[in-house]
Amino acid sequence: MAETAARLLHLLSLFQSRREWPGSVLAERLEVSPRTMRRDIGRLRELGYPVRVTKGPGSAYRMDAGAKIPPLLFDDEQAIAVAVALQTAPSTVAGLGEAAARALATVRQVMPKRLRHRVDAVPVTAIDNAWDLAAPPVDSQVLLALGTAVRNSEVLGFDYTGGRGTEPAESGTGAEPGSGSGPGPASDPGPGPVASPGPSQRVEPHHLVMWSGRWYLVAWDLGRPGWRTFRVDRITPYPPTGVRFTPRDLPGADVATFLVGQFDRGDTPDQWACHGEVILDAPAAVVARWAPGGAVVEEVAPSRCRLTLGAWSWPGLAALIGTFGCDIEVIGPPELTAACDELARRYAAAAAGGPNGATARTGERDGKPSRAVPQPAAVVSSRAP
Repeated sequence: MAETAARLLHLLSLFQSRREWPGSVLAERLEVSPRTMRRDIGRLRELGYPVRVTKGPGSAYRMDAGAKIPPLLFDDEQAIAVAVALQTAPSTVAGLGEAAARALATVRQVMPKRLRHRVDAVPVTAIDNAWDLAAPPVDSQVLLALGTAVRNSEVLGFDYTGGRGTEPAESGTGAEPGSGSGPGPASDPGPGPVASPGPSQRVEPHHLVMWSGRWYLVAWDLGRPGWRTFRVDRITPYPPTGVRFTPRDLPGADVATFLVGQFDRGDTPDQWACHGEVILDAPAAVVARWAPGGAVVEEVAPSRCRLTLGAWSWPGLAALIGTFGCDIEVIGPPELTAACDELARRYAAAAAGGPNGATARTGERDGKPSRAVPQPAAVVSSRAP
């Protein structure tokens, strides 16, 4: 009897996650024969649960809409998932801290003792990584507005601060002919929404995506026809428009492939305290593979590329650029050139055996002949930005 009751609870849990299940899949999930599964379905009907079956080779079982399914029928893995999700949600969505804590306490109270122990076993403390730019939290109401527009395929109007989103995808991937679309980051008109009586952006929203802790809206731009990604933390949505659209096919294999191919990763160089631009004597494909997140790499010749990069300090930025092990031409700003000069002096002194390099210049160290110190291979030059 206990085994049968456990199967019925498992069945209800499955119907709670998805209303319709093929019979063969249900039997497999319950680890019973199709005959036993059909008996369990019959027991659910006797208990008042409206489970219907579609006849034929591809028969499936469906729980009618509006059926009262007992809540919180979690298995062990689901309990852990809920606990982790509720504890980490406040790090990416603003204003959810107290609500998430109350939700976790509520869920925990109604769980069986065994599952409460599983939840208590995964306390999570979220700590910002000082080496990364913290992902800006987004407003839960903004997420709700965008998600509703995506679900309803409804044209969305909003103001956008700090830019205009990414440029449209390349021709042949969804941009309309004559739209002037092309790859690369868009020009930034400066912070603050565009002053206008209505929204500065009108788009067809297609996907709400979170990547590396940052939220993005993937949409078709109606003002400048083409696919773009928008940072959700920069969006101020307007009231619903009520205008529906037919969803377009997204370029690329899926939304993940499309988003990763965009330039705005959420930590673009201009968000760091220091950012500069250089020309490297190295192929763009090689540099792009190893460049830190948010860097912009552009090919200028088969074996040369332009790198735009940000860092926490000018010496730190110069040191990052030096890790590519090739000749460097500094485009700007002057602070980056000065940092390269400073690092060159310090590295030369270190290679010479001390802060002043005195022992290396005399050719002796501790009274013994020293080996010649090779000169650095990299050449650093600069020109005005």
